[in-house]
Amino acid sequence: MSQLKPLSREGVSGALAKAERYRLLNEPEQAESICLDILEVEPDNPQALVTLVLALTDQFRDETSGVVARAREVVGRLRSDYERAYYAGIVAERRARAQLARGGPQAGIIAYDGLSEAMAFYAKAEALRPPGNDDALLRWNTCTRLLSTNPALHKGEEERIELPLE
Repeated sequence: MSQLKPLSREGVSGALAKAERYRLLNEPEQAESICLDILEVEPDNPQALVTLVLALTDQFRDETSGVVARAREVVGRLRSDYERAYYAGIVAERRARAQLARGGPQAGIIAYDGLSEAMAFYAKAEALRPPGNDDALLRWNTCTRLLSTNPALHKGEEERIELPLE
């Protein structure tokens, strides 16, 4: 197997632009690979970390691939409490949307729980947000609208225990 070739420090800026371009072209695996190359050179590059989280969430087609766990790990590397809360919300929201799109038994219940988790992270991010940054509010509103307009999304039934009548 061939060895990876390291990116030069001078190439980081251009590589970041390419990673974003590949995300916009719906080629998240390419964007992920570029971000990994950047992070080899600059392990704490905030733009590469965020782009990597987003590229990973773009791949939430099948949870068996481990991509959700990888996205959560990268979220833990983000610098600020705000970013960690906000992007944890993005991971939860996109996971819920992927589950809803995949369908299957109880997909609506699982997606509902995921959107509720996302909203909890967005509420945390809202409390930590920099002045003028309403991103968490916008994401919260998107989740709220989806929950209120999609009848497939609903809470699970509480498990009922039938007691024998005496």
